[in-house]
Amino acid sequence: MSASELRDLTEAELNKRLQDARQELFNLRLQRAAGKLLNPARVATVRRGVAQLLTVMRERGAGGESR
Repeated sequence: MSASELRDLTEAELNKRLQDARQELFNLRLQRAAGKLLNPARVATVRRGVAQLLTVMRERGAGGESR
């Protein structure tokens, strides 16, 4: 999802997407550690998505979570 599309979402939707993305990233890291990760490029894609979400949240002044 592009940054312009993310800017159209509400804070609650952004928080939900951030939570989902972080959970997916956690699961991907577990799969990588277990040697069962099928698509290693997905880790980078999800990390980029988390960064975009945090950027949009900080732009709004919502602050986002800092880890």
